[in-house]
Formats: sequence, structure tokens, C-alpha cells
Amino acid sequence: MSVLLDSETRVLVQGLTGREGSFHARIMREYGTRIVCGVTPGKGGTEHEGIPVFDTVAEAREATGAEAAIIFVPRSSAVDSAAEAVRSGLRLLVCTTDGIPVHDMLLLRAMAREHGCALVGPNCPGVISPGKSKLGFMPSHVYSPGPVGVIAKSGSLSYEVAYELTRSGLGQSTVVGIGGDPVKGCSFVDLLPLFLHDPGTRVIVLLGEIGGTDEERAALWMERNAVTKPVIAYVVGRTAPPSSKMGHPGTLFVWDGGRQEGKVGRLRAAGAVIAESPWEVAACAHAILGEVKR
Repeated sequence: MSVLLDSETRVLVQGLTGREGSFHARIMREYGTRIVCGVTPGKGGTEHEGIPVFDTVAEAREATGAEAAIIFVPRSSAVDSAAEAVRSGLRLLVCTTDGIPVHDMLLLRAMAREHGCALVGPNCPGVISPGKSKLGFMPSHVYSPGPVGVIAKSGSLSYEVAYELTRSGLGQSTVVGIGGDPVKGCSFVDLLPLFLHDPGTRVIVLLGEIGGTDEERAALWMERNAVTKPVIAYVVGRTAPPSSKMGHPGTLFVWDGGRQEGKVGRLRAAGAVIAESPWEVAACAHAILGEVKR
């Protein structure tokens, strides 16, 4: 099984005819993603590499039954494109674009929740259900099908952990990169219940980082709800000095409440197994699944 995305998911690409849209759509199709249409205003009625193109998301959805979309448009158009996709009734939208203003994301997140759309991103690598489908630009070769579900704030860290899991013989059910921005469409708390209810996921991995309160909120949710599957957490940023600018927008300012030690402590108290490195995540997963088998 998988979360959010599988081989039957009908996908729409916003910005299909552009350089980035063309490149990534080709790679996603080669992986197995079922891309049924694209949207580029002004190019409706044409085809691009055998894929029908429409002027609007609403037209594309009505004609093809598309249920999920990914955005490959310039930053200046990303907010309008996302709002159009959400209003059209899509159930899943991946926004990889970075640099979206916080106030715009607050509005987009509220709109997505009102319309029942799972908005992943922005500033994220996307979603992949290994061996089935992917919506994003993650390196496909590091993933393999299996029982470990992964939710990550850092894209590159999710690649590394997936590689260590695959290298050790453990595949992944679904890997979701939620992005490191301070305001996201989906958070750890939004996705944890989906992985808990997915029969193909036996272990859940949370990959966090300094800054923000996503990890603390996840720990609080775990304390207040019945978490029936093992959770492994790995939080990076141990050596980052407090009150310093860091790389991700969500970690621009690090204060006592957003430091690595506090996040790790809260997650450990909530019952998560704490890993200290990507390869230790794989070792912990092997140990847990070994105990489950016995």
C-alpha cells in the first residue's frame, strides 16, 4: 500500500510545456507516474510529448479525471497556480517552488484545508511511493518498495535516509518531503494518521531539523493519540549555535524552543526511538521489524 499517491493516481502537470516541467514530467513518466494532462495558459488544445495540454486546471480535470497535480511554474506565478489547482477540486497538490511569501502560504493552506486538498510543500522535493509513482524531483534510484514510511522536512536528508534504508534491504511505503518553510501545506501531524492507517507501513520515520515547532507538535500529537506503530525520529542541527541564521527558511532564527536538544527530548518522551545518523535510522528500523517478526 501507499500514502497519498499510487500507480493509479491520475496526475496533472502545471507548467508542462516549460523547461522544468518538460524535464521532470519526462522523468516522472519513465518512473511510472500516470501523467494524463498538462496545463499551460494559451496552449490549450495542443499536445506536448503526447500529453494533452489545457488552458486551465478545471478544463483539464473535467476532460481527463486528473486528481493530483504538481507545479513547475516560475515563483511569480506559483501562488496563483496553486490556488487554481486547489479550487478545481484536486485531492493532492505538490508545490516544489521556493520563495513563496509566508502570508501567501497562510492563505493557501487555509484554502487547501477548506477544499479537502492535501497540499505538500512548498520548497519540497515532493512525494514518492517507490515502485509505483512519484510527484517531484527526488532521485528515484535511492528508493525501493517496502514497509518504512518517511516524513521529512529536509529533502536531501530524506534521500540519504532512503538510500541507507534501501542499501540495508529495507524499502519504503511512501516518502513525503514536506519542506522546511515556516508555513507548510502538510505537517508531521497531518501525515502521521495517514501512515498509521496504511497497512503497508509498519514503521514510521520522522526526519526533522532545528527551527520551528513541527517536531514538538508531532510529539504532542503522539502523546495525545494512540500511536500503534513504531516511530523513529532523527533531528539534525545539534551543533548549530542559537540565534543564528541557517539554511532553510524555517530555521532562519534558532531559539531555545527550536533547538535540536529540545525537539529530541520531546519526541523521546512521546515514545519515539531516537536515531543519531541516517545509517542508524536503518539500523533502528531493522531492530524494530525484527522484534515485530518474533
